[in-house]
Amino acid sequence: MSLEPLLTASGAIQFHVVAALLALGVGLGILLGPKGTVPHRAMGWLWALLMVAVAVGSFWIHELKIVGDFSPIHLLSIATLAGLPVLILAARRHDLRRHRRMVYTLYFAALVAAGLFAFMPGRIMSRVVFGG
Repeated sequence: MSLEPLLTASGAIQFHVVAALLALGVGLGILLGPKGTVPHRAMGWLWALLMVAVAVGSFWIHELKIVGDFSPIHLLSIATLAGLPVLILAARRHDLRRHRRMVYTLYFAALVAAGLFAFMPGRIMSRVVFGG
């Protein structure tokens, strides 16, 4: 394991990775902690801001160019940015079922599943963890 591939990567990638790791941690705390409390709401706002940072930050990463400078992963960033207001409105309207569904969808699809792609051979996070 070596941080060198990440430390020598572009600032956009470093920003994206830090925001994603923070969002993973804060999100896990939200998922495991008590719901409807002041800390839950505060951490929820922090998580939403981190998700915006992760999604917006991705538009400056062009490692995989499939359509112009972009790849299908950028569609997930757009979906994340579209889903966050839905998630927030659902919570404000006390539509807890929709809120919960959106939280789980964004957490597991936009962070966990998308994050797993970062560990494909040849990608920066793969080199950080597995070397090569």
